[in-house]
Parts: sequence; C-alpha cells; structure tokens
Amino acid sequence: MAMAGLYRRVLPSPPAIDFASNEGKKLFIDAIQAGTMEGFYKLISYFQTQSEPAYCGLASLSMVLNALAIDPRRKWKGPWRWFDESMLDCCEPLEKVKAEGISFGKVVCLAQCAGAEVEAFRTSQTTIDHFRQFVKRCSVSDNCHVVSSYHRAAFKQTGTGHFSPIGGYHVGSDMVLILDVARFKYPPHWVPLTLLWEAMDTVDETTGHRRGFMLISRPQRDPGLLYTLSCKDESWVGVAKYLMDDIPHLLKSEDVKDMDGILSILCASLPSDFGKFIQWVAEVRREGDGGIGISEEEKERLTIKEELLKQVQDTGLFKHIVNFLSSTSCCRIVPVFGGNENLHEIAASVCCQGLEILSGRSGPSGCSCCRETCFKCVNGSGDKPVTVLSATIVNGKNEEKVDMLVPQYLMKICCGAPDANNCIKTLPAGSNILTALLLALPPETWCGIKDKKLLEEVQSLVSMVNLPALLQEEVLHLRRQLYLLKKCQENKVDKDLSAPRT
Repeated sequence: MAMAGLYRRVLPSPPAIDFASNEGKKLFIDAIQAGTMEGFYKLISYFQTQSEPAYCGLASLSMVLNALAIDPRRKWKGPWRWFDESMLDCCEPLEKVKAEGISFGKVVCLAQCAGAEVEAFRTSQTTIDHFRQFVKRCSVSDNCHVVSSYHRAAFKQTGTGHFSPIGGYHVGSDMVLILDVARFKYPPHWVPLTLLWEAMDTVDETTGHRRGFMLISRPQRDPGLLYTLSCKDESWVGVAKYLMDDIPHLLKSEDVKDMDGILSILCASLPSDFGKFIQWVAEVRREGDGGIGISEEEKERLTIKEELLKQVQDTGLFKHIVNFLSSTSCCRIVPVFGGNENLHEIAASVCCQGLEILSGRSGPSGCSCCRETCFKCVNGSGDKPVTVLSATIVNGKNEEKVDMLVPQYLMKICCGAPDANNCIKTLPAGSNILTALLLALPPETWCGIKDKKLLEEVQSLVSMVNLPALLQEEVLHLRRQLYLLKKCQENKVDKDLSAPRT
C-alpha cells in the first residue's frame, strides 16, 4: 500500500537565503565579525523542533526560556528541570493549541506566566525602525531574544501564521536570521528585515489583530517555588472569576464583623474544583534516579521550600485560617481543601501524576494506580533530615517506584517519627495553599468591607510590607498569574499585551 507524506520543503530563495548555503555562511561570518550574532550562541544551544504542527509558538518560547536559563522550578523528565512545550499550558489548554494554534497575545501571556520579562508590540503599535533597534539590541547580547509572529506568504513559503526566534542580524544587508522551529519543513534562513516587517504587518484572522514581535529577557526575580496556578482543567475559568470578581462583590454586599465571617463567606461558595486551580508544586523522581540519595541541588530546593512554608505559617492570616478550618462549624468546607486526605493519599496521587510526566505523557492515561507508599528519611542540607515518600505505581503490567520529596515542615502534622499509622488525617498543604492564595489576591479585593476596623485588620494581615522577601516573591508570582488568567478569561490577552501589575 502506498503511503502519502511530506518530507521537507524547498526553501524559496529569493527572498530567503539558506543559513547553510555559501551566501548564508558568508552573512554569518560577517555578522560574527561585526558582533551582531551574540544572541545566536545561546539560542542555537537550545534550538528545538516543534513537536506538533501547531506548536510553533510553544516551541519558540520554550527554546528562548531555556536559552535565558529561566528555571521552570519543576521537573520535566527524570531529575531534569527544563522548559518543554508540554509545560506551557497556563494560558491555553494544550489540546486547543494542538488543534487551533495559538495567538500572539497568548504566547506573550505564556512568557509572562513562566516568569520572563516581556516587551511585546504589534506592528500597529510601533515602527520598523523601532523593531530594527530591538533586533540590534538582542543581536549584541545573550540576555534577551526576539520572537517574531509573521505570515509565511511574504517569504513565498507554504503555510500561514508562524512563530520563530530571531537568531542574529547582518548590518550591511539589513537581514535577520530566522531560526525556524519547523525544522522538518524549512532550515534556518536569512531574510530582509524589511520583508519580515511586512510579514509581521499582517492581520491574524482569528483575533482581528496585527501580528508583531516580543522581546523576552530574564526576570530580576525567579518565578514561584512552591505554589502555582493551573489551567489543565477547564474549571479554572470559573475559579478565576470567583477569586477576581465574585469575592470583592460578596465582601461588599455582606455585613461581616470579623475574620471568621470573611473566611466563611469566601469558603462557603468556593467552586468545587478549587483544588485543581492552585496547587502545591511537589518534587517527584523515579527511585532509580540516583537511588535514595538526594542531590545537593534537591536538598537546597527543599531547604528553600521549607523556609517558605515556615514563612507562610508564621503569618497572622495563616493562624486565622487554621483556627477557622479546624472549627466544628466549618466541617462542610474542609473537604474542599482535601481535609479527608493524609500525606500518603496525597503522595499516591502525586506519584501517579509524576510517573505520567516522567514517562512523557502529557495527560492521564487511566492505567496508573498506587499500590503502596512508605516513608524514608535521608540526610539533607547540613545533615538535616529529608523525608522521601516512596510509592509503588502499577503502570499496566509494570511496576515502578516513584519518590516524592517532602519538606520536613510538612511532617509536623505527624506524631513523632514519620509513620503511616501516626499521621493525622489532615491535608498538609490545605491551610498553606489558602493562605498563599488570599495573600495573592489584588489589594483592592478587600476595599468593600464596610466595617472600617475590620478592613484595617484585613489590610494589615494581607499587606506585602509585612511579608519576608522570599514569601513576597512567591505571592507576587501568584498575583501575576491571577492577573494573566483574568485577562485570558476576559479574552483581553490579544488586546492588552502589557505585563500584569502587582
């Protein structure tokens, strides 16, 4: 039987010049001598091919994030932390991107959500001279990179809208090097900057907006270490609306007199899928990845998480939340935060998810289940004990051991030594998560509280000024994510390209 398929495309030249051609090599050498290829080396070190036909935006972004050495703060596969297309899902579900592609505004949103500094411009918002200045700026440095959104037709190439990073600039000919992430289709190639501007100065029919370019650079501070907001489940839309729109309205309409009253209002109408929206970022690995030994890097990360958890639990807001959730009057609310689970049950779920990630699967397969869990203690930083909760996962006909690394501070819920029979039936992260999320809500959330004395108390409890620097960074990361998700919910990411205010 015959098999139909496509193997590459012939690069239309002109207008493009193949990077590997004699002319392309000469342009490259000239640009190196002129010092306008400095950004190329980092980009080429992390150059990747998009894994799906519609993943050009995700591939371009993960390539740039890795080139900038932005730490994703979570595992990719095995023990490695690495930006991959499958991890870029906070502004658009991956299945939707796979089917429909992604807009310029949502790629900007993804870059911001990943913790990068982003300056984004549509061609209608700037000029070709401005664009040329950005290209020159990035061509002489490896601290920033330009990702272009353009229409292939201007280069006589097949296809429509596309994203790719710019790898360098040739001053004499005014040409840019496009590191095309669709390497199965076209090789890297030089094109006139003026022609690339024309290709960007086209309208994306899906959004009705013009395409453009974005300058992506490393942030001054790292993204979140312990908590993250997730859009893997479509229920995030309702949860984001509740947090950003409904809570301020509820506080304005209800006459509350104390913190318990506020927490009762907030928790009583929490969406049922709230637990899927904000999550504790757990460290997982196969037991075979270095045996039971913990690397120095993992020890350091656990130490930081430990300190973060301590800072969360030292806040006055946390103490109010613990007292509220432990009261008999709110037993109906506690299960929303996983109150019927213990650390073993959490580990079983996390380790099953971890195996899916470690095996390269982006979604649940329905074939993994946890057979047993057990605690192990090893020496951590400065010989401080580190808890490893190991789970045996049944994956089809195979069994694998997956470890979850547990900050020691979470073990305070256990009586004495970490033992399965001694664990209190309480979700270790529930109160921490709710505290972090309420701290991350926009300051204007609380302005509708009618009782002035109570308003002053709440504002003091959630004030960023009163938080340690490490916790401030964690809270600001969550707040930026909230603002970005609100823009997604309101379909404003393609209208407003600016970074979220915090």
